[in-house]
Amino acid sequence: MPELPEVEGVVRLIRPVSIGKKIRDVYVSDTIRLSKTNGKEAIIKKMEADSFIGNLIGAQIISVERRSKYIYFTLKTEEEFLLVNHLGMSGAWFYVDSLLSINEDKFRRHVHVVLTLSDGNLLAYSDIRRFGEMRVLKEEADYPPLLLMAPEPFEAGALDHFLQMADSPKYKNKAIKEVIMDGQVISGCGNIYATEALYRMKIHPNRAAGRISRARKIQLFESIVAILLESIEAGGSTISDYRNINGESGSMQNRFGMYGKKQCMVCGSATKSLKIGGRTSVYCPTCQK
Repeated sequence: MPELPEVEGVVRLIRPVSIGKKIRDVYVSDTIRLSKTNGKEAIIKKMEADSFIGNLIGAQIISVERRSKYIYFTLKTEEEFLLVNHLGMSGAWFYVDSLLSINEDKFRRHVHVVLTLSDGNLLAYSDIRRFGEMRVLKEEADYPPLLLMAPEPFEAGALDHFLQMADSPKYKNKAIKEVIMDGQVISGCGNIYATEALYRMKIHPNRAAGRISRARKIQLFESIVAILLESIEAGGSTISDYRNINGESGSMQNRFGMYGKKQCMVCGSATKSLKIGGRTSVYCPTCQK
């Protein structure tokens, strides 16, 4: 799924083409409407499609920010409110003059929300697997899980937060891979970048957090931050379905040392995998201890 660098890339491109513009019209796909009729919560959460449309039409886009793996659109009619979006496994935004301008058919066929802006262009949200989320909130506190997210990894205090959480009774006996993928411990680090950071640090993904020294934890955190920044610079990583709003892929996947590899690039050993926290973790049995 898109992790922090991919979401950051989307936000950086949405900002200049959307801020200050009004939402003139909103389209919600029949697929999403049918899911509501069947009592499901596909993409648009806790709100009927027509209410979702009614809230957004006429609103001005004040700001677009990233928080962990979420996109926060601050909108304003009489008062400011939030449209909070999580891309899920395969969500993607496109800024186009028409849906026909979305080059890849797999994205074009799965457009589920379209915002027509006051300049006539479209912000189209495509989600092949429909695991993404959109929530209209008066404020962040209206969806309490948002308040539990760890500080941004680039902020002062994020390292201290990580050390405190990793050493807490809740996390110290858990596998370090599971710990650093937890958004309450580090914001925005998912399976891809956790795999790469542990490989660079030569730490086995199943090692308990409490069995890693404080000095090594600090180095691991610094490695995560470095990898996230490197990936932002590379436009994120495209494993299958990530695209930015121009339909372009990222290139960070070309720099991976371990994720998706069959052989260690350092020692040549065959990689192994195991399930940690419900995700497949690939590692080098020789280098990572």
